[in-house]
Amino acid sequence: MENKHDTYTQLLAQVRALAKDEDDGIALLANVAAVIHEALGTWWTGFYLWRGEALHLGPFQGPVACTRIPAGKGVCGTAYQQRRTIVVPDVERFSGHIACSSRSRSEIVVPLTATTGEVLGVLDIDSTELSTFDEVDAKGLEAVAQVVAECLEAATRY
Repeated sequence: MENKHDTYTQLLAQVRALAKDEDDGIALLANVAAVIHEALGTWWTGFYLWRGEALHLGPFQGPVACTRIPAGKGVCGTAYQQRRTIVVPDVERFSGHIACSSRSRSEIVVPLTATTGEVLGVLDIDSTELSTFDEVDAKGLEAVAQVVAECLEAATRY
């Protein structure tokens, strides 16, 4: 079994290949969600995009999800507002957690930050197991999010 560092090295290479010359942000987000979901074997993997006053559900893999999340609400809204990655070992211990699914036990949310500093949205990943995500996941997914954000910034539509 490969270690997490190897998984993220391979994942980042796949995401870079998907992003190369891609001008459709939604297509990229859909493929990146699928690649991450398969590589990590998580319960839910997807994107929320900032649209005016809330994060709106974007491409994802997994069960039905919340469609809109205000800034500062839940893990996604908090990561968006604070402009930082949040790792939650036990979602029941996160004040204000939004339970889109009772099966979600741990979560990681990574902002998609453009080169201008604007947060375009977030990458949200949930697991049915406690304490699934750690600092290795945070660093690996932050590298993925950077590639995605740069592609979205350059995309003709998303």
